[in-house]
Amino acid sequence: MKPEPDAPLPEPDSRTRINLEWLLRLRWGVLLGQAVVIAVAAYGLELAMPVPVLAALLGLEAVTNLSVRAWLNRARRVTEGTIGKLMLWDTLVLTGLLALSGGTHNPFTTLYLVNVALGTVLLPARWTWGLLGFTLAAFGSLFVIQGVELPVGLPRPDHAELMRLHINGMWVAFAVAAGFIVYFVQRVTRALGAREQELAQARALHARREKVASLATLAAGAAHELSTPLSTIAVVAKEVERALAASGTSESVREDLRLIRQQVDRCRDVLVQMSADAGQTTGEPFHAIALGRLVEDTLAELPGATRVRVDVPAELSAWEVHGPPRALARVLRGLVKNALQATPEPKPVELRVHAVQASARLEVRDGGPGMPAEVLARAGEPFFTTKAPGEGMGLGLFLARTLAEQLGGSLELRSTPGQGTTASLALPVGGGARAAEVAP
Repeated sequence: MKPEPDAPLPEPDSRTRINLEWLLRLRWGVLLGQAVVIAVAAYGLELAMPVPVLAALLGLEAVTNLSVRAWLNRARRVTEGTIGKLMLWDTLVLTGLLALSGGTHNPFTTLYLVNVALGTVLLPARWTWGLLGFTLAAFGSLFVIQGVELPVGLPRPDHAELMRLHINGMWVAFAVAAGFIVYFVQRVTRALGAREQELAQARALHARREKVASLATLAAGAAHELSTPLSTIAVVAKEVERALAASGTSESVREDLRLIRQQVDRCRDVLVQMSADAGQTTGEPFHAIALGRLVEDTLAELPGATRVRVDVPAELSAWEVHGPPRALARVLRGLVKNALQATPEPKPVELRVHAVQASARLEVRDGGPGMPAEVLARAGEPFFTTKAPGEGMGLGLFLARTLAEQLGGSLELRSTPGQGTTASLALPVGGGARAAEVAP
């Protein structure tokens, strides 16, 4: 039960792309903060500052952000060098802003530390050390130009005034720098955690697919290797039974031979079932199938279907899911069959369909004894079953979950001892217009 070859699994975003996206968001926050600080200093505190030149530098930052965002939307691959160059540029722009607004006396030189801290998180060692060296050089340049008269035509405040402004601004600068660092590190950590979860899910799905492929190979090989000797045993047992019947051998001996033939037939049935469950539907083409038709196909070949209470609302019956029709019917039939086996007669089994956001949920609820937590935790593992020998091989739930996840859905089991079990199969609804009509 594999999806079409031309439909590979979507790969989660790379770590570098995630880092660059969050860096761009942080740069917008820094840009807004810098604009507010300049406005407060120039118009609130009435400090002599080259506002047009500072505004031009802020505009240059905004243009850079927009350009990188446009490039990122088209880029197929993002490298760590892209982030490193962007952070070097930020350091250069920050140096220009500081040089024009107090130089080393500006308490917002603390923002240099923000850039270095972010580089430690985002960049490899060589880039981090390079960024640190460049930052030290940029910070040092402020001491060099401190005594140089900049061509902006603005008076310089005296040393006492500069120190007063510096001391008063230290707390604000520290709060801003610490806030940006905490915000960015937390958001990057969350984003990377979500990515790791996606990767874990992708690895688990890949492992299940490999198990399904192994089962298909095992079933085909076992059927091929054992079909001939099992057929030979069955034929020879039949001939021996006839010969013994003609010679008047006791009935007990002939009964033993009949038992041998029955066990041989059982072995062949097991091979046929394994082949059907794990191998027959492999490579089956995908088609759109209406939910009403899927339920009908599920119950058509199911013994005991009269005990199943079906609830498919008329407005949901025509909704379509996209997948291998035989495999979907086999999976749903297996869930209903499990429910029938767990429910003592004449109690019914419920099969209902309802909509949840952009998916259809098919729920099968039995009236059985339910499962304890330790059994529920293992339900769905291949070859794990609580049924009596000969009634199941423990593949049904495993194959059902594998197929559901391949189609973008899920299989959920809920069970309480003494209150029965509910198997919930969620499948995405095919067609954009129809999916949009799904109500929660």
